[in-house]
Parts: sequence; C-alpha cells; structure tokens
Amino acid sequence: MARDLDNQDKRREEEALAEEGIRADADVAKLSADLDDLKQTLLRRQADFDNYRKRIEKERFEDSKRATARVVETLIPTVDSFEHALASHKEAEYENYRKGFELIYKQLLENLAKLGVERIDPIGKQFDPHQHQAVDRAESPDAADGTVLQVFQAGYLYHGRVLRPAMVRVAVHSGAASKTTAN
Repeated sequence: MARDLDNQDKRREEEALAEEGIRADADVAKLSADLDDLKQTLLRRQADFDNYRKRIEKERFEDSKRATARVVETLIPTVDSFEHALASHKEAEYENYRKGFELIYKQLLENLAKLGVERIDPIGKQFDPHQHQAVDRAESPDAADGTVLQVFQAGYLYHGRVLRPAMVRVAVHSGAASKTTAN
C-alpha cells in the first residue's frame, strides 16, 4: 500500500509538472505573440515617424522657397530700374557712374541667379502664354506666326515657376491677323 501511495504521489507530481509545463508553454506562446505585436507596432511607428519627418522637411523647404520667391518678386522692379538707368545715360561724362551701376547691376543679377532666378529670354521663340504676356502684335513676313519679336519688360522664373511673365510683341501674318479679328 505504501508503494501505491508512492506511485500515486509520483503520478500526481508528474501530472502537476505536466500541467505546469503546459501553462508555461501557453505563457511563452502568449509572450511571444505579444512580443511580435510590439515589434510590428514599433515598425509601424518608426515608419510613421519617418514619413512625418520627410513631410515636415519638404514643407520647410517649400516654405523657404515661397519666402525667397516673395523677396525676389520685390527685387525685380529694382532690376528694371537698373536697366532703365543704364539705358538712359550713355554720354561720356557718365561713363564712370555707368560702370559703377553696371557692376552693382551685374552683382544683383548674379545673386538672384544663385537663388534660382532665371530671366525669360523669349526673342525669336514661339509665344507661350504661360511665360509671356502679349501686349502688342506686329505684322512680320520674316518671322513665323506667333514668334516673339520684341520684349518690353523682362520676365522671370524662380525654380521653374513664373514670377512675372515677359511682356512681348508677337509676330502675326496679315492673313492670320484678319482671321483672328474676324472671329
């Protein structure tokens, strides 16, 4: 009988150990699943943060470009004034004065170019309503219809965006001019 009791105790111990092992395995499986969920959550949060950081950097860059474009737009009339001043006094007594103006003008244009400003030079090119503003038409048998003949006011681009369109005279053929006015 003592042997039966010992066997029963051993079985109970074995059953208890088996139950404990099953519970431990279940706990390990649950902890492993929780760990996988946490890893996935961490990866998603890292990706979200990277996307947020990239979006913020892009927005800052765009804000900087817009602010620079506003400053450049205010400087364009100054460039025009320099051009008018340089075009007006061509007499010999103004030569030194003119050289100083030319140096300042050149420096201003170089600094604008460093910022990403480009001058629109449409003479001889086809009229583009996105970059040019036609203020006059002239009959010209030498130029193709729609060719820019003269620039009245320079236009400027900033990183491909038009800050100010060029004011231009556009070539028309006598037949084309009468057709457009008839319609």
